[in-house]
Amino acid sequence: YRDRRGRHRQPEWVRGERYQPSYNKGPQSSGPVLLSRRHLQQDADSSERVLMDMRWGLVPSWFKNDDPSKLQFNTSNCRSDTMLKKSSYKGALLKGKRCVVLADGFYEWQQQSGGKQPYFIYFPQNKDAMKEGTEGDEEWKGWRLLTMAGIFDCWEPPAGGEMLYTYTIITVDASKDVSFIHHRQVRAGRGAAGMPAILDGDEAIRKWLDFAEVPTQEAVKLIQPTENIVFHPVSTFVNSIRNNTPECVAPIELGAKKEVKATPSNKVMLGWLKNSQEGSPQKKENDLPKWTSQFIHSPSPKKTSADILQQWLGKQREPPAKKRKV
Repeated sequence: YRDRRGRHRQPEWVRGERYQPSYNKGPQSSGPVLLSRRHLQQDADSSERVLMDMRWGLVPSWFKNDDPSKLQFNTSNCRSDTMLKKSSYKGALLKGKRCVVLADGFYEWQQQSGGKQPYFIYFPQNKDAMKEGTEGDEEWKGWRLLTMAGIFDCWEPPAGGEMLYTYTIITVDASKDVSFIHHRQVRAGRGAAGMPAILDGDEAIRKWLDFAEVPTQEAVKLIQPTENIVFHPVSTFVNSIRNNTPECVAPIELGAKKEVKATPSNKVMLGWLKNSQEGSPQKKENDLPKWTSQFIHSPSPKKTSADILQQWLGKQREPPAKKRKV
């Protein structure tokens, strides 16, 4: 990313050793989020970013119980129309505790007569995003991660101890492209209608994170539905949080058990899954690409998920692909 002075900067990992990527995580799992360094270092420039592993499901700083798991309400998702009204989020939001949750995509479910059909939703991908080392020493560009708007807070145990950093994902009304998924339920957001608020482009990310320069009233204007997304149906295998393999995100053909043929929306996904699983059928778990939350990471089979995330964060983004609808 570029800071306020236009300098190219690479976010520093904070507690990066705690990062545990996965294909299929739910509430109370941890995942990487971007935030302003000034939240952790008061004399830092607020435009500087750090990458931090936080737990999903916000615990307000004012929570008095000594056990955060006893919080009586679900804070995995936060509705944009009430986030400045509910005490769980208002205080943190007005203090500028804004973050960006990094993810490959998210799952949502459509209610059908035979049950709930899951879909995987993500940014459109460049057609060559999965080509690695095909031309000279050109590096694999990697998956374009979703950047979702979130709010975080820091809770200190009443009896003392390590500070607990947690976050919630802001949700908005679903865009028309996915409005057919009537039962709109983000993996951890039971009862929270809508879809994650997606920040499309570095300028939106910069404004959301730079709380010292961009006040709350201005930042909340960034919270809007986006149509720059694509999706494909996936197996109900993902419905169980215990399942954590590439099958969770692999495209399927509805009404059949065979894989769906490549289309503009899933061609990259199919190619990557195929390449990642070629070779030994006993491929070690650490060699497989990873996804976090209902989210993260499609690393090259030859790179670790942490390497790809760091690579993505450390390089200037290419111009976004032209929007296209499914």
